[in-house]
Amino acid sequence: MTGLNTAAIYVIQTLGSLYLLIVLLRFILQLVRADFYNPLSQFVVRATKPLLNPLRKIIPGFGGLDLASLVLAILVQLLLMIVTLTLMGYGVGGYLLQLLIWSIIGVTSLFLKVFFFALIISVILSWVAPGSHNPGAQLVNQLCEPLLMPFRKLLPNLGGLDISPIFAFIALKLLDMLVIGNLAAMTGMPQILSPFL
Repeated sequence: MTGLNTAAIYVIQTLGSLYLLIVLLRFILQLVRADFYNPLSQFVVRATKPLLNPLRKIIPGFGGLDLASLVLAILVQLLLMIVTLTLMGYGVGGYLLQLLIWSIIGVTSLFLKVFFFALIISVILSWVAPGSHNPGAQLVNQLCEPLLMPFRKLLPNLGGLDISPIFAFIALKLLDMLVIGNLAAMTGMPQILSPFL
């Protein structure tokens, strides 16, 4: 593999993963019922609109879930994996079903990472800027609230100290280690695709 291929893979993975994150955020923001009029939500909507609108004509929503954006995220992940493997010199013709499974695993891994890093940002913001009205801070809090709510119901009231993020971190890390890692190993995901996990 030449240095040019390595550079191309890096650029494609970086830019493609950034767009994949935006597409998955579109699904997550609708899933958690985040504020549609938030400027960051509007950016996500505008960035995904060109590819998502045609797909919505084929794939309708179901039960309040935007299935078209989830399918688009899986397709973007699939395309990134195919391009990466092709640039590495692998033939992908006989592996389309496996690639689809690896794409679903990759999107699920990114889904968990979004919540993990949103929790980190939320905890930091609660220390340095509690009650902030910044659009980014509001969006992060709207992302984290549905994840933290079940833990807050189970944990006793500790007089203003909220330890629910600790348990949410543990749950997300266990899911990542036990489910995502094992699924990737069981399906034979190549090491070159590990940046997508």
